[in-house]
Amino acid sequence: MTLINLKDLEAHLWHAAHIITGPIDASDYKTYIFPVLFFKRICDVYDEEFADAMAQVADEELARGDMFHRIKIPAEAHWSKVFAKTKDIGQALKDAFRAVEVANPHLYGIFGDASWTNKERLSDELLSTLLNHFNKVNLGVASVRDDDMGRAYEYLIKRFADKANKKAGEFYTPRTIVRLMVNVLDPVAGESIYDPACGTGGMLLETIHHVKENGGDPRLLKIKGQEKNLTTEAIARMNLFLHGQEDFQILRGDTLRDPKFVVNDQLETFDCVIANPPFSLKEWGYDKWQNDPYGRKQFGLAPQTNGDFAWVQHMLASLNNKGRMAVVLPHGVLFRGGAEGAIRTALLKQNKIEAIIGLASNLFYGTGIPACILVLRQKRPAEHNNHVLIINAEEIYTKGRAQNTLSNDQSDEIYRIYKQQYLTGIKADEIEGVARWVNLDEIAENDFNLNIARYVQKPLEEETITVEEALRDFQQKLAALEQAEQELEALLIQEGFEL
Repeated sequence: MTLINLKDLEAHLWHAAHIITGPIDASDYKTYIFPVLFFKRICDVYDEEFADAMAQVADEELARGDMFHRIKIPAEAHWSKVFAKTKDIGQALKDAFRAVEVANPHLYGIFGDASWTNKERLSDELLSTLLNHFNKVNLGVASVRDDDMGRAYEYLIKRFADKANKKAGEFYTPRTIVRLMVNVLDPVAGESIYDPACGTGGMLLETIHHVKENGGDPRLLKIKGQEKNLTTEAIARMNLFLHGQEDFQILRGDTLRDPKFVVNDQLETFDCVIANPPFSLKEWGYDKWQNDPYGRKQFGLAPQTNGDFAWVQHMLASLNNKGRMAVVLPHGVLFRGGAEGAIRTALLKQNKIEAIIGLASNLFYGTGIPACILVLRQKRPAEHNNHVLIINAEEIYTKGRAQNTLSNDQSDEIYRIYKQQYLTGIKADEIEGVARWVNLDEIAENDFNLNIARYVQKPLEEETITVEEALRDFQQKLAALEQAEQELEALLIQEGFEL
């Protein structure tokens, strides 16, 4: 069987979304397309494994044994059985999904909870067309390697995010920003990685790519994530499976109120923690945190209507004694006062904040505000203590019509600035307007306000205007002001006002 070209595969999968356009909103494409894609993939892989097993044992019953299959597919729940249906196809899909989950407890909930039996949205004719489309391509490993399957899946997530736009911020972080964060953390084989707001799993996957690109074995990574949304959590699990990753754990739940990774009533700890949590979450669990059993408010209690520093403290409490973390947050965390100012001050005084990277505005789905990456470490090199590396990368981006973007090269450019400054340490030369190590004394003089512009600012362009030009410009503006005043006066008189 010949391998399918990645571009052809991407086009084929993207066309599936067009089939359900109309009855299904763009923000819900992922809810319906991904379960069908995953179902087709695991059935085609099962058939390949069965054929290989038959070649070895020449016994049908033995060839269906667990030892030959990563994922068990009950006979009545196979793709071919569902594909043969001409009516009540939605019910057949739903039944098949549940049967696969029952046969494979580690897949429980992976198909999500889409309303497959709602015939007003998903008629038999529509579902038949969708299944026919998927049936045109064999998605077994002989046709589509794990890497290509994973890339195609990520391509779909990105396209769905583009379509969903404002709603996409809940599940998708632009991959070049993820790349920057993972480069900064530099995970290696054998380490543990945790994302407490993992969305569709992009940050966890990027750690896998990073380790592989650097010659390590990603199978030795210990990967864990938590996600509140059921559909998104299911997509994250499919995503990791389709990338060939088997040793991972994605759990569903509200991380701030109900963290799932707990050992002996204490938070489990990790080498790397990475996240893009919801910005400035209003209902984040303030009441529960007043008596938090996990000791997460050691630097103070975040304000009742803003959970940004609750996420920071949860992540910090989830680090082991050599752990490091990177988190995307709105710029407000750098300068807001009150409870947030007190937490920020405590973190700085205890040398937890290593670096701040300010990003360009309008890079994220659903918000035009600029964001920053905070990098924290449990143990910093002694020579870095009482200093914070501040990087202003707001001018490193590509302008777009609806949304700005960060290319791979631009992401790597920011990382090179970070790495050069980090390796050289506090003796590194300042890059004017871009990066410098700031002493804690200077930050204290600014009341522990970390607003990037206070410390790293582009130099003002030199004034080259002559006195004569300045005077002429002033006279022109004065004349324009007088004219505007006369027009306003005439308008007021016309409207009956007494002057």
